[in-house]
Amino acid sequence: MECLPRISLREGSDRLASEKNFENRIKTFLKEHGCWHVKYWGGGEYTKAGVPDILACVNGYFFGIEVKAPRGHPSKLQLYNLKKIDAAGGYGILLYPNQYEIFKDLVESFMEGDKDAIQDLYGQLKERWWDDANVTQ
Repeated sequence: MECLPRISLREGSDRLASEKNFENRIKTFLKEHGCWHVKYWGGGEYTKAGVPDILACVNGYFFGIEVKAPRGHPSKLQLYNLKKIDAAGGYGILLYPNQYEIFKDLVESFMEGDKDAIQDLYGQLKERWWDDANVTQ
């Protein structure tokens, strides 16, 4: 069982609000760029755990975007799923607010077909989680 850091109820609700606001910015940006996307609601009886928050198609490419507030931490299952998305040829993205500009540049590079920029920008985003994703399920 994974231990989570102790947080107060107020701190927890502030983090959720911050994450929700950031998620809305991402969805608005994707919509403005003509990208199909859906918010995945996990945690229900008939839903799969660990699926990224936003599933998107950006100019024909699959994105799984796990959204985190500045002090949020992904679970091992979330990291595992990001790695599986990457291994399947999609783009697994663990996105924090301080990397939002890189994410926007990545989406715009996909829209323009700039393969060199895509490789560089995705590499920058992947650095944050790739080493921590050495988990198996």
